[in-house]
Amino acid sequence: MQTDPPPTPTPTTRHDMPFGPRPLAGGGMAFSVWAPDADAIALEIVTGTEAHGLTVAESHPMTAEGGGWWRAVVPDAGPGTLYRFRLPDGLAVPDPASRWQPFDVHGPSRVEDPGAFAWRHEDWRGRPWHETVLYELHPGTFSREGTFAGIEARLDHLADLGVTAIELMPVADFPGRWNWGYDGVLLFAPDSTYGTPDDLKRLIDAAHGRGLMVFLDVVYNHFGPEGNYLHCYATSFFDPEVHTPWGAAIDFARPEVRDFYVHNVLFWLEEYRFDGLRFDAVHAIEDSSSEHILDEIARRVRAHFAGSGRHVHLVLENDDNAARFLGPPGARYDAQWNDDYHHIIHHLLTGEAHGYYEDYADDPMDRLARCLTEGFDYQGTASAHRDGAARGTPSADLPVTAFVDFIQNHDQIGNRAVGDRLTALAPDAAVVAALALLLLAPRPPMLFMGEEWSSRQPFLFHVDFGEDLREPVREGRRGEFARFPGFSDPDARARIPDPFARETFTDSRLDWETLEAEDHATRLRWIKGLLETRRTAVTPLLPTLRPVTAERFGARGLRVTWHDQAGPHLVVVMNLGPDPVDPPVPHRPTGPALMAVPDEALAALRNGDPLPPWSVVWARSA
Repeated sequence: MQTDPPPTPTPTTRHDMPFGPRPLAGGGMAFSVWAPDADAIALEIVTGTEAHGLTVAESHPMTAEGGGWWRAVVPDAGPGTLYRFRLPDGLAVPDPASRWQPFDVHGPSRVEDPGAFAWRHEDWRGRPWHETVLYELHPGTFSREGTFAGIEARLDHLADLGVTAIELMPVADFPGRWNWGYDGVLLFAPDSTYGTPDDLKRLIDAAHGRGLMVFLDVVYNHFGPEGNYLHCYATSFFDPEVHTPWGAAIDFARPEVRDFYVHNVLFWLEEYRFDGLRFDAVHAIEDSSSEHILDEIARRVRAHFAGSGRHVHLVLENDDNAARFLGPPGARYDAQWNDDYHHIIHHLLTGEAHGYYEDYADDPMDRLARCLTEGFDYQGTASAHRDGAARGTPSADLPVTAFVDFIQNHDQIGNRAVGDRLTALAPDAAVVAALALLLLAPRPPMLFMGEEWSSRQPFLFHVDFGEDLREPVREGRRGEFARFPGFSDPDARARIPDPFARETFTDSRLDWETLEAEDHATRLRWIKGLLETRRTAVTPLLPTLRPVTAERFGARGLRVTWHDQAGPHLVVVMNLGPDPVDPPVPHRPTGPALMAVPDEALAALRNGDPLPPWSVVWARSA
C-alpha cells in the first residue's frame, strides 16, 4: 500500500480567470457574470440545505460594467457561501463558472477556496508522452462507491497493473444521479455525486504519488439538454445559424465564449493539476475564426506551461482524421484517438460489417497495415458510410506516438444496444491476440476499465434527466438501432435497457469480486506481464522509432517492422484469422522474442510451420 508524505503547507496556485467569484484583498468576494441579454440581474446569497429548504439571506443588485458583464461585491462572502443569480423574469440560475454545485445543476453555486487544498506531491511534474499507457474509467461505475474516493481506493491495483495514466470520463456537473458525463452543463464544477472538489484533488494527488498521470475527458462541442441556462441570459453564446446534433452551435467567434473555454482548459490543468485533457468529438466543433479554437487552446496551453518543467498532454477525438492538429509531443496536440484502428480490429474479430464497420470490411489486413505504419486508415479516401464523402488527411509523417489505439472504450461498448464487451462478441483466442498486438505496439495503448481481467460486465448507456426528457431519449435511442441486425423488430428494441432505470446504472458497475475467479486472475497476470515487457523493451524505443515495412502473407497474415536508428528493429508477425497460414521464410524474426500467443506460435514461425489461428509474435531483430 502506498504511503503518502504529510501534506505540504504550500497552497496551490489559483488560476486567475475572469469568470466566477474572486476573493478581494480586503476580504469578501467579487461576483461577476456575462449576461448580455439581461436588463438587470441580482446576486442572491442563499442559506439552508436541500432537505430542509433554501432561503434567500441577501439580495444584491449587480452593476452593469459594459460588454454584457455584471458585477457585485459582498464583503462578508467567502468559502462555503451559497449564491445564485436572479434574472428579471424571476428565474434563479447557478453561476456558469461555478466551482461546485452541492444541490445539482438547478441549485445554487458554492464559493470554493482553490488554494485551501494542501498537496502532498508538490514536486510531481508528470511523465513524458511516450510512457503513456491509458486506462479509461467511468467514475460512477468503476467502484461500488461510484465516487472519486472509490477510484482512489483502487489506485494500487492500477499502479501494479502497469498503466501509467488514468483517464476519467467527463466529470463536469450533469443533471441527476447518474450520467456518462457527456451531458455536462457547468464545466468548472466536478459533479457532486462523485464527491467534493477536494475529493477530486485528493484522487489526483494520490495518483501522482503512485507515478500515475491523470487525464480528464472534456466536452466543448455542446451542453447537455437539462440545466444549461445560458440561453436565458446569453443567447450570443450560441450561433443560431449553425446547427449541430444538439442544437445551435457554440459561437466560438465571440471573445467571451473563447475565453470561457480557454480558461476552462487552464483551470483543470492548473487548479486540479490534471496531467492532460482528452477533447471529445472535436469534429463537431464549428469555428470559422481566423484561428480555430483548438489552435488557440493548444497555443495558450503551451505558452502557459512553458518553462514550468511540467509534462502537459493534449489528446483529441476527431472523426475527421485531421492530421494538421497533431505534431511532436509537447507541440500542439500530442495524439488522437484512432477509431480506424478499433474498427478494423473489431471487424476482424467479430465479422460485424454494419454501421461504420462497413467502411472496414474490405481488405481489413491492408487497412491494419496502413494504420500500424501511417496512423490513419482513412487519409482522404471516400467513406461509404458517409455517402462517399472523403475523410481524413495524410498522416504518415506524424510520430508513431501521435495515435492512441484501443480495442474497447466507453463508446464502442456503451453505444451498443446492450453494452456488450468484446469478450461477449469474439472468441477468447482472438481477444488475446488483439490485446497482444495492442499492448506491445509502439503507440500509446488504452484499456477500458475491467478489460485487464477480461470483465464481462456490460457498460450500458445511462442518464437521469427530468421527466420531460425521458420518453424522447428512450425513443431516440431505440430508433438509432432500428437499422441494425437483431433490432428491426419493435419488440427487440423494447428490450434495450432503459437508460433511466437504476438497474441500468448499477448493472454497469465493475464487479471486482470476479477477480477471485482463476480465469480472470490469470488474464490479469498476463496483462501485467505484457505491460512490464512494454515498459522495459518497447517504451525506451518510442522517441526514435519509425515504421519501415508492412508485408502481407496469406489471408490474414501481416508482418510489420519498425526501425530504431539507435539499435535493433521491432518486429511483429501476426495471423489475425481463424485458419492457419504459411508465412514465407523472410517473415521469420531473427532476434530474441518478446512474447508470443499462443505459446506454439513462435516455434511454428521459426520452424516454418503453419502459423496458428489468432497468433501474434513480437521480437527484436538486428
